[in-house]
Amino acid sequence: MPQNFIGTALPLSEEGMSEVIDKLKVSIAELWAVLNVETRSCGFLADRRPTILFERHVFSRETNHKFDVSNSDISNPQSGKYGSGGAHQYDRLNSAIKLDRIAALCSTSWGIGQLMGFNAKIAGYTDVQEMVTAMMASEDQQLLGMAGEIIHNNLDRALQRHNWAAFARGYNGPAYAKNDYDTRLAAAYQKYALGPLPDLLIRSAQIYLTYLEYHPGPADGIMGRFTRSALNDFQGEHNLPLTDVIDDSVILTLKKEVDKLPIRLVGA
Repeated sequence: MPQNFIGTALPLSEEGMSEVIDKLKVSIAELWAVLNVETRSCGFLADRRPTILFERHVFSRETNHKFDVSNSDISNPQSGKYGSGGAHQYDRLNSAIKLDRIAALCSTSWGIGQLMGFNAKIAGYTDVQEMVTAMMASEDQQLLGMAGEIIHNNLDRALQRHNWAAFARGYNGPAYAKNDYDTRLAAAYQKYALGPLPDLLIRSAQIYLTYLEYHPGPADGIMGRFTRSALNDFQGEHNLPLTDVIDDSVILTLKKEVDKLPIRLVGA
């Protein structure tokens, strides 16, 4: 596992979505509802590291409170004090790794589903290091890990039955109602069941354009003005015809440029 946590960082694919739908025995609308409400919009940062959140109270528990006095900012029985998101979470994780690598990885949630490292085995991995390597590879792998946890906790049944309160309780804990997770899930399901779904080709282009330091907006699978402008900027700078049509050839071109990128960590 690279110390910089950068792998291939591939976006969601039709094949990956189909595999998870088959495992969960739900439709695409239920899966998108969960991704819309319960998870991060993208499983990777702009520098291609997985999206993470380091939990200091979990690290405290995983290390038997050994560092609570000496390193209370990253080891504390109380949750919170996360600071900013993004690269700052890796600063916190790396500080914890210096104290106890495995405990640090276990105390972090990873990827599009924010799968906790200590849940590696129930999600289907041999250990947390194998899980983190998968999280670095692709959003498809991140989604599979999330599905493994959902199935292990029998939340797939709640999802199949549209029992949004039961799913939210199992996924978020007993305080789910404070953030209206159940009603938001129900609304998101209706939205995706009746309306258009995110276009995965457009979403892949948005993620690759973000890696390349263009600014397409969120990875929502919608061809808006920011995505169109970012794509045209990329095409202009690479002497390509200007178009707002995203197909497999556009994705391949973007990916080839991403593959050339040096490792540059945001905030480093």
